[in-house]
Amino acid sequence: MSNYYKRLRDLREDHDLTQRDLAKILKMKQPQYFRYEKGFCDIPTDVLIFLAQFYNVSTDYILGLTDNPQQKN
Repeated sequence: MSNYYKRLRDLREDHDLTQRDLAKILKMKQPQYFRYEKGFCDIPTDVLIFLAQFYNVSTDYILGLTDNPQQKN
């Protein structure tokens, strides 16, 4: 399985967001988002899909299955 945790952090930082900002967008507490970004727990599918849409990238990109961030049509 690919290590997507760094990619989550990089996407967040590329959009000038803090973990607290993103947790608020996701309607969760910052410590929960921290656990996803650090790999302490797996990211739920619904959160993964939301983040892909939010960042306008594919879920495959977030998961590290491709280096092409563009969504497939």
